[in-house]
Amino acid sequence: MAPETPDSQLSDDDPETYVGMSAQDAERRARERGWTTVRQLAPDAIITMEFVSGRLNLAVRGEQVVRCWKG
Repeated sequence: MAPETPDSQLSDDDPETYVGMSAQDAERRARERGWTTVRQLAPDAIITMEFVSGRLNLAVRGEQVVRCWKG
């Protein structure tokens, strides 16, 4: 069996578990779990849709995560 890569370890981290957390706690937790990039965005921010392995996106309103997704 091949060793687990960091990306395969991150695939077990469910982004939905970050919704409702404070942005600060969510970013700390994501980094502890191995995410190399954690991006905080406004819920209505205009962004490009390129996928970046190891990145977790946090849509934040009023210091609270309202949406979270990988890439």
